[in-house]
Amino acid sequence: MEKDITTEERIKEAARRLFQQKGYGMTKSRDIAEEAGINLALLNYYFRSKEKLFELIMGESLHNLIAFLSGIMNNEKLSLPEMIDRIVEKYIDLLIENPNLPLFVLGQIQADPGKFIEKSGFPLNIVKTSRLQRLLEKQIEDSGLKEVSPTHIIINVVSMTIFPFIGKPLLLSIFGLDEESYWQFISERRKLIPKEIKTFLKMEI
Repeated sequence: MEKDITTEERIKEAARRLFQQKGYGMTKSRDIAEEAGINLALLNYYFRSKEKLFELIMGESLHNLIAFLSGIMNNEKLSLPEMIDRIVEKYIDLLIENPNLPLFVLGQIQADPGKFIEKSGFPLNIVKTSRLQRLLEKQIEDSGLKEVSPTHIIINVVSMTIFPFIGKPLLLSIFGLDEESYWQFISERRKLIPKEIKTFLKMEI
């Protein structure tokens, strides 16, 4: 029996919306079926389980991110400041659309790092062979920064971007944020993170 790609995509879009709104744990297979306008049996025919559907959606998001980052990191027309801006902006956009992605990736890494790297399609040495790496090395040398490597800079960008999504419940509690102020905080970080990285690297802002 040939699967109807339209129905398949409708199921995935419904699941994306619900995973974003309610989280993986609070989303039931029946909720996804109702959101997609199909019955539960048809959902199970296409994806067998909520877990398989979640893995597929998160995997697609991760592949899209890798493809985008690879393109940015090797773009010959972009300056280092422009690369930093675009990487942070894309990362935040992706996490807004897929807030479950960081915990999904963390769980996969902890379960089986080798399998995760193989399935994710991460090219080996994707950063070390990139133009971004070379530009960072030059900027670090020109700025006279000691005991700093491009690895530190890239990890700082990733962690500063991801933590507010992973730690959202904690941030809401500790800082007394509501949903509106939390998303305002996330929006502000689009400019704040690149600014802090550029300041550390002694770049003109």
